[in-house]
Amino acid sequence: KENKKTIVLPETMDIRVLEAAEIVLKEEIANIILVGDPQKIKEQNPNLNLDNARIINPNTDELTEKFINDLYELRKEKGLTKEQAKELLLTDNMYYACMLVKEGLADGAVSGACHSTANTLRPALQILKTAPGTKLVSTFCVIVVPNCEYGEDGVFVFADCGLNQNPNSEELSEIAISTAKSFKQILEK
Repeated sequence: KENKKTIVLPETMDIRVLEAAEIVLKEEIANIILVGDPQKIKEQNPNLNLDNARIINPNTDELTEKFINDLYELRKEKGLTKEQAKELLLTDNMYYACMLVKEGLADGAVSGACHSTANTLRPALQILKTAPGTKLVSTFCVIVVPNCEYGEDGVFVFADCGLNQNPNSEELSEIAISTAKSFKQILEK
């Protein structure tokens, strides 16, 4: 498939993420970058076929030093030190995933299987910021139900399941518009 998106999966400590990566690779839906220790990833299930995934270990990758400097430059005005930038990049794979997206090495990152909404969004907001003109930050998830007559062939989008509590009508409108735009971007090939 042409123009496949490259997606970073930072939660490589969760077997469900690795199983999903195997399916995405097998069905050629997207290119996959896994962030983590290759040995620990393989040990979770040696039978998974992740051969076509790129695995990046922040502890040994050549990009890490650049990312430390870039993150420091990006956040020094907020009081982040180089040492703190290094610690974030080596201990929180979502920070590394967001740097890959910021550098244009990936089109997006998927997180939230085993991290809270806050721990998923914080690095994204600090590194990637929001799209120009964004009035409200919101979240959404895509659920695919096999052999389902509802939705778009069993595909459902649930908007803002964990960020904005009790949104008013204007906020609901912004959430719906933003979710529709994001969903359309995901489906573009």
